[in-house]
Amino acid sequence: MLRKITGFVFSLFISISFLSGQNTYQDMIEKDYPYLDALYKHLHSSPELSFREKETSARLAEEMRKIGFEVTENVGGYGVVAVLKNGKGPTLLVRTDTDALPVVEETGVSYASKVKVKDDSGSEVGVMHACGHDIHMTVWTGTARLMEKLKKRWSGTLVFIAQPAEERGSGARAMIEDGLYQRFPRPDYALALHTHAEMAAGTIGYRPGFALANVDMMDIVVYGKGGHGAYPHTTIDPIVLAARIVVSLQTIVSREISPLDPAVVTVGSIHGGTKANIIGNEVKLELTLRSYTDEVREKLISGIRRICNGEAMAAGLPESMYPTINLRNEFTPATYNDPALAERLAGVWKKTLGEASVVEKPSVMGGEDFSEYGRTGDKVPISIFWLGVVEPEKIEAASKGEYKLPSLHSSKYKPVPEQSIKTGVTAMAAGILELIGQK
Repeated sequence: MLRKITGFVFSLFISISFLSGQNTYQDMIEKDYPYLDALYKHLHSSPELSFREKETSARLAEEMRKIGFEVTENVGGYGVVAVLKNGKGPTLLVRTDTDALPVVEETGVSYASKVKVKDDSGSEVGVMHACGHDIHMTVWTGTARLMEKLKKRWSGTLVFIAQPAEERGSGARAMIEDGLYQRFPRPDYALALHTHAEMAAGTIGYRPGFALANVDMMDIVVYGKGGHGAYPHTTIDPIVLAARIVVSLQTIVSREISPLDPAVVTVGSIHGGTKANIIGNEVKLELTLRSYTDEVREKLISGIRRICNGEAMAAGLPESMYPTINLRNEFTPATYNDPALAERLAGVWKKTLGEASVVEKPSVMGGEDFSEYGRTGDKVPISIFWLGVVEPEKIEAASKGEYKLPSLHSSKYKPVPEQSIKTGVTAMAAGILELIGQK
């Protein structure tokens, strides 16, 4: 019953709010949905890993050319930039991400991915759109198709970009470094959406200000002086030293960062030693660091360096044997939604979809490289919003503890396509018309 009511409310608000001549947005979206459904299932069943999105980008470029956009391929790798000019007015960038994850799909849907490839290490892995990028691409395409039909309703320039390698935190930076804001019209606003694994299809979530976190990955190698496990006094044990470092790192968040500033230091991997009676020469640690502000991020990084060196000194190691620390270059900066822009969009969505279907969500410690588009010297206002994709009855069951919702990146993550895609196209189109529509 909840699903039927949600569907009725969705249809009612779309029909009332998007009246345009003899047709409504609902009419246009309904007529176009069979096409979008086929596109979604194709994208879902044909995923490609980060930096390998060759066929996906080619398909999206083809879609945009058919609509009438001027298309440039291979921007920052397999990035696509599609431009549609429609008179004088603001320029609006709309991004989708295109890459998938090394996950073997276990959803059981008829269009499930069966793709298997060799990853960068040479191991065979399954490939799956376990983060909803197939929904993103379909909404992106559907919105472009709708906006072309509604050219009499808006004036300005649309820059639709299909970005590779979001999962590796590198695609946005690569497109910007390849001249995104110099070679193509510089946007006055930038928009994106992301599926949400705990929100009902037909709903939208928004967050003014910090929405997603800085994400850093760090590798640490702790050195020691190995020897026989029966004679530890002749060694400097790197496992004991690594254990002391792991424990001490926890004091950075608990004792050096203000309790009002969110921060995370997680040691997710620790490897060292070969046999019980051997004290080895090194231990390898892998960390993830999460924060919101640049200041807190720097405190985490500098604190880790200081603790590693201090513990090595206390263990009696010479400076030449202090731990080596490598901060990976796949850094994803925090996503800061321009507050005025986020609130403005939320206002139009409430009018379009209804107050109950638009919810302010808390910030999360996940990362999204969409943030990069707002961090250049151009200071473009950006806003990313959440798109609900779960059957309402499953949300209700989960709230009662009767069902566990699969998370993003899960092999069982399965968006409900139709209502999710229709809502996504509606919300994105409403946002575009709010920002560059003719008043």
